[in-house]
Amino acid sequence: MAQNSRMIKPETQGLVHLTVLRTAQISPHFMRVTLGGAEVERFRPMGWDQWFRIFLPLGGDAGLERIPAKANKIFGYLKYLRIPEGMRPVMRNYSVRAYRAASGDQGAEIDVDFVIHGTVEGGDAGPASRWAQTCRAGESVVIIDEGLMFNPERGTDQVLLVTDESGLPAVANVCASLPGNARGIALVEVPSADDILEFTHPVGIDVRWLVRDHEAKAGALALDALVSLRADELPAQPFHAFIVGEQSLPAEARRHLANERGIDKNRISFSGYWRTGAASPTPKSQIANSEARA
Repeated sequence: MAQNSRMIKPETQGLVHLTVLRTAQISPHFMRVTLGGAEVERFRPMGWDQWFRIFLPLGGDAGLERIPAKANKIFGYLKYLRIPEGMRPVMRNYSVRAYRAASGDQGAEIDVDFVIHGTVEGGDAGPASRWAQTCRAGESVVIIDEGLMFNPERGTDQVLLVTDESGLPAVANVCASLPGNARGIALVEVPSADDILEFTHPVGIDVRWLVRDHEAKAGALALDALVSLRADELPAQPFHAFIVGEQSLPAEARRHLANERGIDKNRISFSGYWRTGAASPTPKSQIANSEARA
């Protein structure tokens, strides 16, 4: 994640080994991967926008066994980088879309929604997109819990939520965690009308879906919608703003709220999830490995 506001850390950040239970393409640009099994009971759900680092075995399972215990810290990350190319798992950051506790004979499950850009067949999918489209039930992954960006201490009764598709899972889970009397607005930008994935939210949250043009920059439509809000459309102050997505969206939106709307910066939770044009290519050795599994 890029520049962001103060995070709330989880109780523990140890390695958690999980297994792919199933996958489903839920819209043209979203693939849902459900994780569980293995060490899922070690995962402690926090609700809100809980996120984690996930290590994807594009180089095979052997690389997962070499992930250092603190791969999310500087020295652990340097050890991670010493895993040989072609074996080193790809590390990415994702939010919990939904968590279901164990019930009866059914173990706990974690849904993770991957934004899909490009295709495996076309060779233009990024590493995470490629993995989400080709992984199979029984495949292993490793995660490290990172906690929350949405700080409930900044308020939960009046909220302003702004995101592009990359933050849709986080915003959906924030809305699922809000109290029933919460009020506010959620501006959610998606790349197509078929990517409008309705989610549960308090009746007082006005969810506004924004479908951008194919050639438009991600986040620009959401930013325009925010800037265009009338003063009487904003939640009653003091409200808690949560802004995530392509890094220019939270940066510009935070600046607008603070400078033009007079919102206290301490009541704005924000994070740049990604940057246009900065996706890492998939190493050729890992492409070959994933194609062999497909």
